[in-house]
Amino acid sequence: MNDTLALLQRRRSAPPAIMTGPGPSAEELATILTIASRVPDHGKLAPWRFIVFEGEARHRAGRLALDIRLEGQPDLEEAVRAEELSRFARAPLVVGVVSRAAPHVKIPEWEQVLSAGAASMSMILAARALGFSATWLTEWPAYDARFRAAIGLAEHERIAGFIHIGRAPAIEDRPRPPLEDIVTTFPP
Repeated sequence: MNDTLALLQRRRSAPPAIMTGPGPSAEELATILTIASRVPDHGKLAPWRFIVFEGEARHRAGRLALDIRLEGQPDLEEAVRAEELSRFARAPLVVGVVSRAAPHVKIPEWEQVLSAGAASMSMILAARALGFSATWLTEWPAYDARFRAAIGLAEHERIAGFIHIGRAPAIEDRPRPPLEDIVTTFPP
């Protein structure tokens, strides 16, 4: 089996809470982001962009998340407050993949959204190829308009995912669907 296939077969999502540092260097991050930007992109629209949360910025993003939660739930339990504060600091690096899908005369928005998903997956694979663990999460901040605005998203932009990158011990694989359950041949 070649190295690429072996990498793809080993891909797992580790919980960000078990990730440790160091995270990617500036050069490694540039490699990861460059590879993430080389996905299928009908019309060359680049219907995605990336927001990097590293260092202290991870804690500021957590503070934003907590402040937004407190607006609607001022009596939030201390454990939940701590969870929100650490939401973006669980891994050494978090990259927000922003979908910029918008109406276009030739390119359906759905294709643009899929391109953002492909960028997310390519980012994960690039991080794995460099020896890191990477996990794709959304969670509530991705769907909250106040949080999206607070981190600089335009009204039409959406979070495709937050990619958490760090180092993690090997984890056990989860059961995967048998091919006979998910593959059909046309015509039936």
